[in-house]
Amino acid sequence: MQTILVAVDDTKGSIKAAQTLAEWAGMVRPETIILLHVEQMLGRSLIGESLESDTDLAEMREALEGTDYKEKLDQRAGKILAYHTQVLVEAGFSNVKPTIRQGHPAEEILATAKDENVDLIVVGSRGKRRHDFLIGSVSREVANGAKIPVLLVH
Repeated sequence: MQTILVAVDDTKGSIKAAQTLAEWAGMVRPETIILLHVEQMLGRSLIGESLESDTDLAEMREALEGTDYKEKLDQRAGKILAYHTQVLVEAGFSNVKPTIRQGHPAEEILATAKDENVDLIVVGSRGKRRHDFLIGSVSREVANGAKIPVLLVH
């Protein structure tokens, strides 16, 4: 396995995903780990629902560039990526590539996996709800849309 993409945010599922990969350090040695955080410009549930097209998303990116809000998103992303990078580096992985993208998380995870020729996607599930078989919408979209193996960590 050459390249693994680990999608991360500030959820417990994301933390568990990175920790699971760290636990595999003695067995799995990819050349590169892409640590991906997707900035959602309008909050957790609004992106993708309120934006009609790629043009709308591009206009939103442009409008937010240089604003305090965008700066806060970038600072948050930096903290999330620094935390997860430290977990993986301490586990012995040396080539961790922190990456930030903007947009709908599932779409950006799949696009990054394709762009980077990834062999495996690791993503945390949202966790338990009323039933154990339910997973979060992003992890479900990634699992359903991926052309490569996806490890859902619960």
